[in-house]
Amino acid sequence: MSASVHQLPTRHAQGTPLVESDGRAGWGALRAELHDRCEDRDLAALWDEMETAERRAVLASARGDADDARRAIESMPSATRRAIRSAIHRMSGYGKRLRDRLEGDRPHPSRELASHARAALAEGNTNAALHWLALIERGVE
Repeated sequence: MSASVHQLPTRHAQGTPLVESDGRAGWGALRAELHDRCEDRDLAALWDEMETAERRAVLASARGDADDARRAIESMPSATRRAIRSAIHRMSGYGKRLRDRLEGDRPHPSRELASHARAALAEGNTNAALHWLALIERGVE
């Protein structure tokens, strides 16, 4: 019995999508995003946008070297990049919880959009319901 094995592509030109949109609910875009994440491109973009003081705070949370605050993320060892990603995730969670406490018990803004979507469905207006759902999926702050 012989099996046919196909290698997944490992490298592609910077900035070009690994896969084309295939119409399967964004599967191609998700796959390309996961490839970028595996190569830490998402982390590199975020790191580039951060001020040096912000980088130092993240490095402190990651128990990293403060001197790394001026280095490009691509030049750091993968263990350091993983620690930075974890620190950013942790700090984001802290920030979200703090914001939630400061805002109190207000309902999430998407609840109002969801009520509009339900009303549109009750009226039989599918296009309006899809409009409200699209707004919810894009995210409401």
